[in-house]
Amino acid sequence: MDQATASEPGILAFRKQSQAKEVWRRFRKSKGALVGLIMFSLIAILLLGADFITPYQQATHQDLINKLHGPSWSHLLGTDAFGRDLFARIIHGGRTSLMVALLATISSCVLGSALGAVAGYFGGRTDSLIMRSLDIFMSIPDILFTMAVVFALGAGFVNLLFALTLAYFTNYVRLVRSQVLNLAELEYVEAARAGGAGSTRIILSHILPNAMGVIIINTTLNVAKIILYESTLSFLGLGMPPPAPEWGLLLSDAREYMREAPYLMFFPALAIVLCACSVNLIGDGLRDALDPHLKS
Repeated sequence: MDQATASEPGILAFRKQSQAKEVWRRFRKSKGALVGLIMFSLIAILLLGADFITPYQQATHQDLINKLHGPSWSHLLGTDAFGRDLFARIIHGGRTSLMVALLATISSCVLGSALGAVAGYFGGRTDSLIMRSLDIFMSIPDILFTMAVVFALGAGFVNLLFALTLAYFTNYVRLVRSQVLNLAELEYVEAARAGGAGSTRIILSHILPNAMGVIIINTTLNVAKIILYESTLSFLGLGMPPPAPEWGLLLSDAREYMREAPYLMFFPALAIVLCACSVNLIGDGLRDALDPHLKS
């Protein structure tokens, strides 16, 4: 804690450190979390600055004369079977993959947290209706459910986002519901009810903020899962329609040239692994930093 001198001489007052600073202090104690944060920051900078690094036309321009050329000064990661620059396709495709993962994580978090908070706070028939409906979604494996939705609606950005949201919101419903069941019985919630606060205000202002630590941890870890799921769907031809570059699609296109040009599969796979690992490391660091039992 920060030490400050009081207005009266000889008396010391202690000012409590802000919660954000305390979380950051515990977060940076984890070397793995810092490595993950640095890795993800570099990946994000690379993807966000893709248009300045190499124009999008390089990712779609075909040059059959220079097809399947290995890494060189003119093409840092080589070219594919149509002579398109692999480095440009990876960084521009990464923007799509990461955007889908982030948006799907946020939308599934909002939907699942809302349903979980309502189920846990009101209980009774409302809780039973939500949880029994949830059992229907959870009875189907996530990847199979996502494939079925995309196949039925057709490949595309919006349909992919919708399918991943429906596949992952169930994780948040059970998580938030369990937190709300514990928090709803605490004294400050009873005091808010006695003060005339409505159910919506109690949930949004008093319950969800105190469950935010668990939600943030689960959200961070889910980003890595959805990156892998989105790449899997793209690999199977259920992602963004070609010729738009995407990490999973790059792996799918490289299957025919595994022996002739193994770099076509190595570099996109490396991008997926580094991105997923960096997010997982950040999630592990946040879990340790936000866990009250690990405070020091």
